[in-house]
Amino acid sequence: MRFLCSLCQKEYPVETREFRCSCGGPFDLAWVPGGLSVSSLRDREPTLWRYREWIPVLEEDCIVSLREGFTPLVRYSYKGFRRLFLKLDYLCPTGSYKDRGASVLVSKLKELGIRRCVADSSGNAGAAIAAYAARAKIECTVYCPAHTSEGKLVQIRAYGAHLVKVPGTRADTAKAVQEETRRLYYASHNWNPFFLAGMKTLAFELGEQMGWQVPDAAVCPVGYGGIYLGLYLGFKELLNQGILKKMPRLIGVQSEAVSPLYQAFSREAIDVAPVPSRETLAEGIACVHPIRGRKILEIARETGGTFQIVSEEEILDGWRSLAQEGIYVEPTSAVVIKAIDGLEKKGLLNHDETIVLILTGIGLKATDTLGQYLRAV
Repeated sequence: MRFLCSLCQKEYPVETREFRCSCGGPFDLAWVPGGLSVSSLRDREPTLWRYREWIPVLEEDCIVSLREGFTPLVRYSYKGFRRLFLKLDYLCPTGSYKDRGASVLVSKLKELGIRRCVADSSGNAGAAIAAYAARAKIECTVYCPAHTSEGKLVQIRAYGAHLVKVPGTRADTAKAVQEETRRLYYASHNWNPFFLAGMKTLAFELGEQMGWQVPDAAVCPVGYGGIYLGLYLGFKELLNQGILKKMPRLIGVQSEAVSPLYQAFSREAIDVAPVPSRETLAEGIACVHPIRGRKILEIARETGGTFQIVSEEEILDGWRSLAQEGIYVEPTSAVVIKAIDGLEKKGLLNHDETIVLILTGIGLKATDTLGQYLRAV
């Protein structure tokens, strides 16, 4: 098991304290998972650790878990789509899908003997890392933009993490944290491959919950691209194991206000150029320059996927549509709903396909923002 630079292929041991290659490239994880018989899953606990052989944590007693994963997959009725499903990943223990990556990453930190770490986040990843670090008795510092929803900041502090609020944009927060990485292990949900190794369990679950049949398309919010990359890695692994026979189209949704991936894909660019930072209700995906942008574009083309944008009004409309069905998510999650309309108009989705929408964060995290909206209507 080793890290491999995604740009220059230079190798690093997984024990390294470097969070990226000397050339600036992000690391991939070079590791061959063990075999797993799907029939053996029948008697396992309903958490992401049921896929133990496919997760790169070697010591059983180092697993740090809050019984995350295996979230519900429910049907959703919307404008004549016959096989539309919602993956309720906001029902993970800290209220977001980021618990998948946090559980695996913090378990690996424990295995490596790390006692202190630092992370940066727009909120959800910071809360997840703080929670699992608390459970592992690892000291944690989290950097967040000062404008982050108060519910997320309170949650981070509640877990005992040291919170640093950074004025300015999400990009400013990412820059500020890098000074700390000289003395603390950087538990980054964007740079660290072990976080992505947790995210691939989302694909494993979808495969199992759908009887090892692949949806035609999986639609998710995308900022730095953790879900998007995790879905690809997971489905690719299932293909390599011979469990699945095809890859779904992977479709990422961005806010119109901050949409570097959508813009790059529309230009048929090889890499992603930075875009200006603008305010958006979808704060969780307000990423102006995704670290693994080149790889995300490659995956979209490989899988026959695409990207779609939604306006602020469409985000609220999508949020309202979900709430009226008893599903309470934060605005970032809601981008996937109205994206369906635009994708259908372009002929990129049709009513007879099996489509899964990933819902990422619970609405309780954005109480202040949503309260302001409800008071105004």
